[in-house]
Amino acid sequence: MWLRMLILAVLCLMLSIPALAHGVAQGDASFIETAIGVQLLPFIYLGAKHMVTGYDHLLFLIGVIFFLYRLKEVSLYVTLFALGHSTTLLFGVLSGTEINAWLVDAIIGLSVVYKALDNLNAYPQWFGFQPDARFAVLIFGFFHGFGLATKLQDFSLSEDGLIPNILAFNVGVEIGQLLALTGILILMNLWRRTASFNRHAVWANGALMTAGFVLMGYQLTGYWITI
Repeated sequence: MWLRMLILAVLCLMLSIPALAHGVAQGDASFIETAIGVQLLPFIYLGAKHMVTGYDHLLFLIGVIFFLYRLKEVSLYVTLFALGHSTTLLFGVLSGTEINAWLVDAIIGLSVVYKALDNLNAYPQWFGFQPDARFAVLIFGFFHGFGLATKLQDFSLSEDGLIPNILAFNVGVEIGQLLALTGILILMNLWRRTASFNRHAVWANGALMTAGFVLMGYQLTGYWITI
């Protein structure tokens, strides 16, 4: 029940504010555009806020930990995801490497679909083998990091203090991920203690898959409109 409520809330958020497209709030955008010099705490806050409010990242994290019961396994997968998105976030911004934001976000939507299907044990049934989930989480982490980078690349960032500020933003992203993951794990553990978990696990992953397809469709539509 608890996780279903969380997924439904995220779906309602996605459907009610599609114009935001997981962007940056106007006030935050104004600060980023005008920030000069080292601004560690503000960029930590912005990084944490972006992750906590990033429904695409949260949906993927829900899928990743859905059937992980041991803290060691949760830590491993979350570390791989963090390594992936930290690498491409820093590389994308500091190197100036640009990737179409619509396509990157479509792949992020695909990552949610992929993990939901993985949780439903679809790949052995369809293809006769099970992909390495650890490798998949790392690879999709790279795309999630590029998704974060594209949001910052929309702004003219000052060269004064750029590297410390981007590092601070990345630290904030990791803090936000930890906070979000803590909340998700609390809800998951509450749900797992009830008889409804086994009954509705398929339903919940179906909802995750639907959310991923909604994200993909929205982003691909935006891509075709803008090219």
